[in-house]
Amino acid sequence: MFKRILVFISCINVSVAYTQIFEKPAKFQVVFKDKGDLHEFEANPSQFLSEAALQRRKKQGIPLQWNDYPVKAEYVQQLKQKGFRVLNTSRWFNSVSVYVQDSATIKELSASPFVQSVRPVTKVLVSVQDANGLSLQKQKEKNRKAFKPAFQQKNSIESPYGLANGQVAQIELQSLHQMGFKGDSVLVAVLDAGFYNCDRISFFDSLRMQNRIIGTHDFVMGDDSVYEDNSHGMSVLSCMAANRPGQFMGTAPRAQYLLLRTEDAGSEFIIEEDNWVAAAEFADSAGAWIINSSLGYTEFDDPQTSHTYPDLDGNSTHVTRGADIAASKGILIVNSAGNSGDNAWRYIGAPADGDSVLTIGAVDSLGNYASFSSQGPSADGRIKPNVSCTGQATWIVTSSGNIGRANGTSFSSPLLAGAAACLWQAFPDATNMEIYNAIEQSAHQYENPDYLIGYGIPNFTKAFGILKKARNAAADRDSLLNAYPNPASESLAVAFYSGKAQTIVLSLTKISGKLMQEQMIEVLPYHINTLQFEFTRRVSSGTYILGIKNESGEVFTRRIVIRN
Repeated sequence: MFKRILVFISCINVSVAYTQIFEKPAKFQVVFKDKGDLHEFEANPSQFLSEAALQRRKKQGIPLQWNDYPVKAEYVQQLKQKGFRVLNTSRWFNSVSVYVQDSATIKELSASPFVQSVRPVTKVLVSVQDANGLSLQKQKEKNRKAFKPAFQQKNSIESPYGLANGQVAQIELQSLHQMGFKGDSVLVAVLDAGFYNCDRISFFDSLRMQNRIIGTHDFVMGDDSVYEDNSHGMSVLSCMAANRPGQFMGTAPRAQYLLLRTEDAGSEFIIEEDNWVAAAEFADSAGAWIINSSLGYTEFDDPQTSHTYPDLDGNSTHVTRGADIAASKGILIVNSAGNSGDNAWRYIGAPADGDSVLTIGAVDSLGNYASFSSQGPSADGRIKPNVSCTGQATWIVTSSGNIGRANGTSFSSPLLAGAAACLWQAFPDATNMEIYNAIEQSAHQYENPDYLIGYGIPNFTKAFGILKKARNAAADRDSLLNAYPNPASESLAVAFYSGKAQTIVLSLTKISGKLMQEQMIEVLPYHINTLQFEFTRRVSSGTYILGIKNESGEVFTRRIVIRN
């Protein structure tokens, strides 16, 4: 589905026309019958899961299960001795993906006592060339050499988000950022087709300098190099991780990231679902909190393996079952709905149909349904997409290293995933499904969902309040969360959490105790109320006390510096 997942306003990818020649199947998924003796692994799970992965399970009360344990190494070794090249391994499905030049050996393998089943997952790619006769690898090298950082245009919007201001504001994420929740220490795995020049483009400077790219791996080529491939993943990453204040800022500019290539943009075979699962297991082992997948699968170059709409029931496709297993390990799975809304297929793809997958549709800047956004329901009648945000005319970083606009649920998905990282940072003891449910419940048409944009556009300020109320026994306790800017000059924005509907009094007082100004404001219950406190008289430079008095007589204060 990757070849059909994007509809661009401005072209962002390096365009290469390929000639492809396919022969008989050469890559297979091999499922083993058992995992052998697991006592050694049961006694020491750190052999196959990082401490972060173990802590994520412990925090959410998730015990280790049979599918957590590795495949039997002896079985893998026997495949290698038979001449098979092992591409990827899946402990969740107790399987491996293999390549073999002589597919006749598959019959012998199928008869092996330790093999449960064998199925073809792709055909051999005999020749891949571009229009100029370059091999795929040489084309990658050419793409890298051709890159020149583009001039970064200035932005007229007076906002730290720059051109991204509207798409961040649409989901009411600013208040979480203003409280300091920008995704710090939250690990997000990005599964995509490549991250072209992420190691060079200036919008990712802070990501690189602060060593927040925790790891990379290419599950297509079997190495760790992901910066020479398709630019789709780079543009997806920019929606979350780009950080050039005043020009362009993503939704989680301080999160950590894993960059994992699972998609071969030059072809479409079902082995990419195996790649996806292998990458999800990699993310699990590394301790990822969130997986963003701007990918989806419906039709393949081998029509016999294509999915039908009845397959999208949340339980049938390999990639969807893998996504739901990932969710069962405590990971929040965020996946684009797809871009089939205005063609004959119309529906979401896999793994967007998963019942534990947060599926993201697309709207425009005004909140209207984007006609290309894939629709629901899932084949078993569930609401899909779950929620929606800006996917039409979304601001992204392009392959030239510049800022441009593009259409696609590929971009609404990471906007949401980055916002979820900020929300989870605010409630690190929450489970993945509590984050999932709070996002759904915060959406503007939660009481009346549809199959176009699901529960609607989420409000992360409201989601914060939902989680605070749900997880805090003292959820009715008021709190002054932030006041900014500090230093200030003419006004203050005040973030105040209120446990009930009430009228509060804002005051500005000199250190000496002289009252300078008061203002009465009505606030909403279980909500971060962002209040604008305008100074009605000129206030001289100095140190002041901002005060908030609630109806119970409690007073909350914050020291403020004013510079005029």
